[in-house]
Amino acid sequence: MSQTTEKNVLLDVQNLKTYYPVKGGFLRRTVGHVKAVDNISFKIKAGETLGLVGESGCGKSTTGRTILRLLNPTDGKILFDGKDITSLRGKSLRDIRQDMQMVFQDPYASLNQMQMVGDVIAEPILNFGKRSKKALKEEIMDLLEKVGLPPDAYYKYPHEFSGGQRQRIGIARALALRPKLIIADEPVSALDVSVQSQVLNLLNDLQDEFDLTFLFIAHDLSVVKHMSDRIGVMYLGNMAEIADNISIYADPLHPYTQALISAIPEPDPKKRKQRIVLEGDVPSPINPPVGCPFHPRCQHAKPECSQIKPQLKEVKKGHQVACHLYS
Repeated sequence: MSQTTEKNVLLDVQNLKTYYPVKGGFLRRTVGHVKAVDNISFKIKAGETLGLVGESGCGKSTTGRTILRLLNPTDGKILFDGKDITSLRGKSLRDIRQDMQMVFQDPYASLNQMQMVGDVIAEPILNFGKRSKKALKEEIMDLLEKVGLPPDAYYKYPHEFSGGQRQRIGIARALALRPKLIIADEPVSALDVSVQSQVLNLLNDLQDEFDLTFLFIAHDLSVVKHMSDRIGVMYLGNMAEIADNISIYADPLHPYTQALISAIPEPDPKKRKQRIVLEGDVPSPINPPVGCPFHPRCQHAKPECSQIKPQLKEVKKGHQVACHLYS
């Protein structure tokens, strides 16, 4: 798995921040901010999958929605295919959305239950171009086949399908415009375990067929390992570590990553690692700790960890970590 190089970078996120205002008082003035994404940077090259993992509330989904400009960034830059899309508005933003699509976590809530499946998939195509009725239907039938749904799905409604089938409809809709980048926001977390592998294998097959680039957001480390070329670990709105999917499991450097890896169930007793139990709770993103955001729960914390925030830097080839242990 080759490392990211500048010439084939599709997505370049630079010092991205996304804060939510906290309102208070009689006049509902802004009294603080939830620092959902707090100065993260990463790159994804064309054709690869970057997995983004972390605990619930760490900012993974906010990162994905900000990249798609469903949320406006507070600061930083988003470069897509060499173009700065951070401040795009109106038609310029609409045009770039043809190349960036999302598969949402809840396949029921993300589909219009009042539309037939054929109309659900046709909507993005009709929004961005005209097709004859015959050509449009042929295109949709082809998409249904590619995601493993029967032709008669065209005339049915989303509520008539299982969760896994509904997610396939969502994937077909995301593919309709032949995008370059798909952000998959926990696409299998709402599905039965027996169905998850089928959907994951489908995404892998479609990536090869359509030359897709994925930002794959999940909290299940085993799922991310199966899907990703490289993996980024987030904690409290910050990027703790980024490495290829072999290195990050075989040699995790950040204490938080080490704790996550140790929690993965291992059926073979001979391969089990000692579980690292983190003490305390995740701090509030409204008032994050000074210095390293992980230091209140870190068993290796040094005095400087509570004073200086570590920067993400490469300590091995292709392996970046934000930790004072490696400074």
